[in-house]
Amino acid sequence: MQDTNERHGSGVAVWFFRTLLLLAAAVVMTVALVPGAQAAESQNGSPRSVIPLGRAVGIKLFAQGVLVVGLSDITTDQGLASPARACGLQEGDVITHINDAQVSSIEEVQTILQDLEGQEMELTVLRDEESQEVTTRAAQCSTDGAYKLGAWIRDSMAGIGTLTFVDPETGLFGTLGHGINDVDTAVLMKLQSGAITPASVAGVVKGVNGRPGELRGAFSSSQDLGTLYANTESGVFGHLQDPGTFTGTPVPVATAEEVHTGQATILANVAGTEVEEYTVEILKVYSNTSDTRDLMLRVTDPRLLEKTGGIVQGMSGSPILQDGKLVGAVTHVLIDHADRGYGILAQNMLDQAAQAQNT
Repeated sequence: MQDTNERHGSGVAVWFFRTLLLLAAAVVMTVALVPGAQAAESQNGSPRSVIPLGRAVGIKLFAQGVLVVGLSDITTDQGLASPARACGLQEGDVITHINDAQVSSIEEVQTILQDLEGQEMELTVLRDEESQEVTTRAAQCSTDGAYKLGAWIRDSMAGIGTLTFVDPETGLFGTLGHGINDVDTAVLMKLQSGAITPASVAGVVKGVNGRPGELRGAFSSSQDLGTLYANTESGVFGHLQDPGTFTGTPVPVATAEEVHTGQATILANVAGTEVEEYTVEILKVYSNTSDTRDLMLRVTDPRLLEKTGGIVQGMSGSPILQDGKLVGAVTHVLIDHADRGYGILAQNMLDQAAQAQNT
């Protein structure tokens, strides 16, 4: 079993990306797969308790700056030009400022480039968490007269994911169990703002060995249930507008030492808005991992195997329960074994949620 032959399970059945070649007139839609408190203990030293959910929700994420996802040539009266390539821009760079103006949307970049009309400008770029400045001039396209850099950029993402837990006291919630990465560059999207919305699963593409399945659904973009404050490698976190939006019985969060191989269950939303509990087996618990693969599990419930074939994209974030405690969340599906996948420890998700909130 090769670790490289796997895919995020994926917190998102389908993600939509808003991408534009600077400065084309139309937006291109592409489809791709993909309170500070102690985590395991409350302030009084007792085990931290949260409500496990397993509910599908819509996730809207607006990036900090605009992400460069590709480079291209522009046809000008003098021939082909690519200012982006010439000044050293690379895929994965995040443009945060043009001159002194902060930019966080395609429209803002469009407006500034047209206003400058090819004058020299300074771009502030984040690359590998380090900020740097580059100087360039936009080129005027001979086809439509617009000023362009010759770079494809992306500013937002939206899709369907699964809520893992909510803290009934604070409204803190966690989802996915992994971060939201750009599909083209694999860069973790830097969050400026975001929200979760109501969603419903309309259908399932059943997974088979060699071909992962996926959940298909729809979400409302007009009603926000909560706001996001962090997109991290260990999950996406935020606060509900009303902590009582999701109800249920709180359960303790297991420590890493309490998680063991053997029988467990997951909560999953694979039809409409209904959440059901399904049996799984934890095959292995890993120690000192550097990513979200803290444990391996296998779906054993014949009902879920019949509906989905096992673990499918869109189930990332589905809570894993064992011995009456929340132990983790589903994060990956193994492509060659549709009934198997990886999960992250819930304790690690809560650790990351607290750390991100305190930074």
